[in-house]
Amino acid sequence: MKNRILSTLRAWVFAPKLSARIFWLSLWAGALVLFAVSLPARAQDAQFVEGGHYEALRETQPVQTGDKIEVVELFWYRCPHCNSLQPFIAKWKERKPENAELVQIPAILNDNWAFSARMYYTLEALGLHEQLHPEVFQAIHQARRPLNTREQFADWAAENGAERDQVLAAFDSFTVESKMSFATVMAGKYQITGVPAIIVDGKYRTSVSLAGSHEKLLDVIDYLVERAAGERAGG
Repeated sequence: MKNRILSTLRAWVFAPKLSARIFWLSLWAGALVLFAVSLPARAQDAQFVEGGHYEALRETQPVQTGDKIEVVELFWYRCPHCNSLQPFIAKWKERKPENAELVQIPAILNDNWAFSARMYYTLEALGLHEQLHPEVFQAIHQARRPLNTREQFADWAAENGAERDQVLAAFDSFTVESKMSFATVMAGKYQITGVPAIIVDGKYRTSVSLAGSHEKLLDVIDYLVERAAGERAGG
């Protein structure tokens, strides 16, 4: 495009007649407009780079969201970085594209992380995860509440509207145990070594460190959602 513009400009300068100069000037102006129009698309394509702002998984993983683009947030309740990310994830969830759906999975990278995952899946089994998920972060990181045993967790949940006996029953239930097994397997399939981590449509992995900031991470998620939707459509 640049060479084309320069060639057109030279032809106009050396054109022997005014009419010829006008003709070449119109061609040069048209070429310049086309070049300017192409800039936003080129800038958008180059804005986020695979291997820089995000990574492709070695193997595409199945999603739980059907026709919608799955955006998985992998977290650990005791992780300060996960705690810092929560307001941004909440903001993204409020304004997310209609074709995307957020799925939260507690990462289980070792035995120490399993208890936190069990807390999340207990809340989910009782239908309380939307209400109390952010409150767990607040209890641990701001209130410094010791949630280290099932009894401590049940007491805390009861203070926040849950039935204590139901919490204890769900904590060791088959439903929660199955979810725990799923979370353990998926942490390996997503090839994560730390949290928080974001997986888009079972294909792409990104994080705050890869994106560059909390705000930029939301932009990368939007970009990957759009890219995944285009790939699903065969684009």
